[in-house]
Amino acid sequence: MSRQLADFEGTWRIMRQITHADAPDAQYEGTAHWTPDEAGLLYQENGILTVTGHPPMQTERRYLWRAPLDVYFEDGRFFHTVPPGGGETRHWCAPDDYRVTYRFAAWPRFETVWRVQGPAKDYTMVSRYAPA
Repeated sequence: MSRQLADFEGTWRIMRQITHADAPDAQYEGTAHWTPDEAGLLYQENGILTVTGHPPMQTERRYLWRAPLDVYFEDGRFFHTVPPGGGETRHWCAPDDYRVTYRFAAWPRFETVWRVQGPAKDYTMVSRYAPA
């Protein structure tokens, strides 16, 4: 079934694993809030990032989600479009290539898998979302 913008509204728990090719791995636990704004949904994520060998740190990020399923950085620059039925998409941020797969088969739980590669980046990030 295809997802639409309203499907994401609300609060979600996030569990994330970040696996680096040449750096310590990291884990993340937090919440994501998709709340209505004048043009769609505001995404705000808050949580604790723990990098192997380092003390845990508080993190936060924001994105703008617009119909149909377009994602923008907080400053308004386009990021990528979420495939409504799940699947792959990408974002090129020279010189780095960001590829993501959205998996909606177990909705309302879902997963994103980012594969990021560039001259100074080489990691996979798996995020699992579940309604809070």
